[in-house]
Amino acid sequence: MPIVESNKVTDSNAATTPTPSAAVLVLEDGRMFRGRSYGAQGTALGEAVFATGMTGYQETITDPSYARQLVVQTAPHIGNTGVNSEDAESRKIWVAGYIVRDAARRPSNWRSERSLDAELVEQGIVGIQGVDTRAITRHLREHKTMRAGIFSGEAAQASDKELLETVLASAPMEGAALAEEVSIDEAYVVEPKDHGWDGEPRFSIAAVDLGIKAMTPVRFAERGVRVHVLPATATLEDVNAVSPDGFFMSNGPGDPATADHQVTLLRSVLDEKLPYFGICFGNQILGRALGFGTYKLRYGHRGINQPVMDRRTGKVEITSQNHGFAVDAPMNGATVAPEERYGRVEVSHVSLNDDVVEGLACLDIPAFSVQYHPEAAAGPHDAAYLFDRFIDLMAETKAANSTDTKTEDQK
Repeated sequence: MPIVESNKVTDSNAATTPTPSAAVLVLEDGRMFRGRSYGAQGTALGEAVFATGMTGYQETITDPSYARQLVVQTAPHIGNTGVNSEDAESRKIWVAGYIVRDAARRPSNWRSERSLDAELVEQGIVGIQGVDTRAITRHLREHKTMRAGIFSGEAAQASDKELLETVLASAPMEGAALAEEVSIDEAYVVEPKDHGWDGEPRFSIAAVDLGIKAMTPVRFAERGVRVHVLPATATLEDVNAVSPDGFFMSNGPGDPATADHQVTLLRSVLDEKLPYFGICFGNQILGRALGFGTYKLRYGHRGINQPVMDRRTGKVEITSQNHGFAVDAPMNGATVAPEERYGRVEVSHVSLNDDVVEGLACLDIPAFSVQYHPEAAAGPHDAAYLFDRFIDLMAETKAANSTDTKTEDQK
């Protein structure tokens, strides 16, 4: 029977699904939920969070923003459609552990290539099934997200006291710098011609991978934008080397208060008046670059059914989200940014569940961002227009720069 420690499979026959054994989920406040093992067996430590999407579990577990998190699926039946090679949002599963109520005994879908259980074993992801995910979710809602551990196989044989001590010795999410851990090592390019675009690219952008989802550059490429994806450690020289028409920062895991390098980079880009668009972590970095603070939410927003209002149009969008931190910015209209050289900024989008800032729009420089995921591979697609908004912003900036150049030449 394969045994896993720290999410690394030690048995060479990793694809074989182990026989379920006793398993236990231990929360840092001492609450315990007992069930059976799911996926690999061993120990998984991280922050316990819940995701409310009814579909898209493969996209969820392969989203790098879930790094170092134990994900509770509120949908009761998980694994029904198996997994395939096309729907993954990145190169691997990133969740630290997986918590489900009723795991499918076998997948049933024409696109399925293997079972979710087998995939979890293959990638060394420790999970637990047969627990009351509704009770876990309510507990986290009432007491906040917290450190937790999943223990199965031999690891579950320790005493309750020892298991809790292991959880309490694990690292919290506050202060965690994870973007560099999930980012790419080498830059690559996503070409429009490879995603249905005929003709020459309309624009070129530099996109910093802080945990980027695969569909994000695809959504740009479908619209004729060449995407140069750069590592999280990229510098201004790296950005300028690709001569971009715009600059993008992606979603990603960890505490935005640790992203000093990315904040410095973005400020340099904003100083050059290069159009900017940020998603999720990229929204928090824009907030910090403008001089606002960030803070940790009690239990975050995770799932594909989060209502957000676009304050400019009054339109309500159902959005895909995955964040545990938010920007602390004033909600009462336009205000001068604390970093005054960037001029006025306003909160453009707001959560209808709890009034959390869901978007920022700069009024004097070409920059905006949203806290949610408009690429939403598992749906919904209400916010896809934001890619077009960024393209329009690049076109307007390019036209304005061209006019300024002609005026200077005439002088």
